[in-house]
Amino acid sequence: MPRTPLCVLSDTIPARVADGHAVDRFVEIGSFTKVLTGTALMRMAAAGLLDVDDPVERLLPAAPRTGITLRHLAEHTSGLPRLPPGAGGRDPYAAFDGDALHRLLGRLDGVVVRPPGQEEEYSNLGYAVLGAALVRAAGAPYEELLAEHVLRPLDVHEVSARPDPHRRLLAPGFLGRGRRPWTMDGAILPAGGLWATPRAVAELLVRLVLERRLGDPAPSWQTAGELHWHNGATRHASVFAGAVADGRWVVVHRLGGSPEATDQAGVDILRGTGPGSS
Repeated sequence: MPRTPLCVLSDTIPARVADGHAVDRFVEIGSFTKVLTGTALMRMAAAGLLDVDDPVERLLPAAPRTGITLRHLAEHTSGLPRLPPGAGGRDPYAAFDGDALHRLLGRLDGVVVRPPGQEEEYSNLGYAVLGAALVRAAGAPYEELLAEHVLRPLDVHEVSARPDPHRRLLAPGFLGRGRRPWTMDGAILPAGGLWATPRAVAELLVRLVLERRLGDPAPSWQTAGELHWHNGATRHASVFAGAVADGRWVVVHRLGGSPEATDQAGVDILRGTGPGSS
């Protein structure tokens, strides 16, 4: 059976790594990226660069009036589908670049599957649109606005859309070669394209949720009672990060295997029933 490299960080035990994982190598974090995009939204709103209830077309004039606001996008209530039209295949987002997003914006009213604000439906497409709106409001590329409004204020450095290949860690494949990752540095980047070291994910989790250095957690976090959490999965990587108000927290990252198993490992540790829990 192929190895499934594992990294576990928590408030109760020293870092645990297995099968070649590492706390200081860059790995795909998938939709945990949304936490940072949502935090950037709230920070930019606090700075007066935009309003969370701005309609999409105010910042992205190519879009028709749909009633969708930035808040809808952040809370997954925009009515947009989970994926951009045409996404799929072995590298589902490779063709979804800036031009493709611009063309889609022009027919956004035909892409929505329900009126905004009525129902929650998790949407990668929604966060791609949100990211484009933030870029327009900031007048700077996504990585630059993220660094200015989120990463530097948090003193977190090991986050990148395009990390040094020598510092990347990929899932093991045939004859030990790393498995090729999806192409996610185009328009889908704000929805799930970032890379980070596991220790950077832990820093983000603690500083955003427990220490609240940038204010209340952004609406991009998922919640269950006092638990704030988010996960992320690409083709060959998955992460779970969660923190409880009493100070318990955990980050689990795996290269390979099922994302569901990664989530369950994190939940079990928080409950005190998983390996490495106290």
